[in-house]
Amino acid sequence: MSACAPAPIYKSTGTVAAAPFNVAEAPERYSNAPVIWGGRVVAVNNLPDHSEIEVLAYPLDGSQRPKANDSGLGRFIATMPGYVESMDYPAGALVTVDGQISGSRAGKVGEAPYVFPLVKVNQSHVWTTSELNSGKNNVHFGVGVGVGIR
Repeated sequence: MSACAPAPIYKSTGTVAAAPFNVAEAPERYSNAPVIWGGRVVAVNNLPDHSEIEVLAYPLDGSQRPKANDSGLGRFIATMPGYVESMDYPAGALVTVDGQISGSRAGKVGEAPYVFPLVKVNQSHVWTTSELNSGKNNVHFGVGVGVGIR
């Protein structure tokens, strides 16, 4: 049995297939390249003129939902104009962004040095539980005992 998965939320024409850890190794090679990346929100940092969302990236399924049960693909920072309400992007939430690589920044994950690719976000989507479960097979098989009373 199969179920229909929702269509992708963003057009992926021309997007780079490189993962964040690949881009971190040679960010100049990917300058201004369009990407559709997703993952789990780590933190939101609001600055005077823009906001930054640190994301642990995961592969995306056919509907561009992050597959959080897979191995991580590195981290990236999604930059957004203006103020982003951290309650709209809570830590642990799954998000997909559409944007362009706009450089990289050295930082740390814990005490370890890390290079974060920067993505200038055009559009973003925080996934709800019902959206994440949409199109998944909900058929379950089991063995049970029934009792009838007359």
